[in-house]
Amino acid sequence: MITFTRLSAGLLACVFSGALFAVDKSDALRKTSFSPLAGEAAAKVSPLNSNEPLVFSAPPRESSEEAHKLYQPVADYLSRVTGRRVSYVYPRNWLLYQKEMTKGSYDIVFDGSHFNSWRILHLQHNTVAKVPEQQMFKVVTRRDNTQITSLKQLAGKKVCGMGASNLGTLALQSEFDPSRQPLIVEHISWTKVYEAVMENRCSAGIVSVAVLRKLDGASNFTRVIHQSRQLPNQAFSAGPRVTTEEQNKLARALTSAEAHKVLEPMLSANGVADSGLVLASKEDFAGMDAYLKDVWGYTR
Repeated sequence: MITFTRLSAGLLACVFSGALFAVDKSDALRKTSFSPLAGEAAAKVSPLNSNEPLVFSAPPRESSEEAHKLYQPVADYLSRVTGRRVSYVYPRNWLLYQKEMTKGSYDIVFDGSHFNSWRILHLQHNTVAKVPEQQMFKVVTRRDNTQITSLKQLAGKKVCGMGASNLGTLALQSEFDPSRQPLIVEHISWTKVYEAVMENRCSAGIVSVAVLRKLDGASNFTRVIHQSRQLPNQAFSAGPRVTTEEQNKLARALTSAEAHKVLEPMLSANGVADSGLVLASKEDFAGMDAYLKDVWGYTR
């Protein structure tokens, strides 16, 4: 499937000159101001009772079978620590994930910083735990590909990447003029992107630095032609149907030593196996929703 989205030229100037945070940070912080609701306010937006499960999900970066192996143990752990059943739901594709996530179907979500920022702004989510390290993305070609030597040469060419709203894909597209974008060939995982590059099914691929380190840490098979700026990493967020007490339990549990064993397979699949999670705040993700500004389905 080939899709492409774009960020506006004005936004690009802000994001990659570093001015996004310099210009918009105070407004972004104001917009993302959110604390777990309590008392009457919480009751008004918390229709679930204690017998109804909370819904946990994450982007479909794996097959259904692989995803259930990674995320079902996390759902079981969250059920135990919150005292309320947490049900893991696998979205079949990125479009379904976008549809269900943006309409508030998911109560607990683990995904990218731009999605977290968007939910804080529009769905009253609160971030409870995050991957502490910043993340970056690299654009790579096969090492023996001498045709592509610079990023701008990829305009109009097939570039393999994750779904159209994935942060790595958006970071790549933001480097190009809106009228001269690469054609994004979507793949379900970073590993599949890497394999497609190796098989010459695209001119280049955009891959997470952490995952590329695992696949070709010595750069024996790939050549890097571009590296993104550092960006906030993935995080867990909880929606307004998760009570204040439950959000506090989630934050403590997800950042505990006990959680690391449960989370390790999931984190490893995302290239962060050596790191546990730390407490998160909404300010950590302020302004990241700007990456979704011109992506269909995220406007309000």
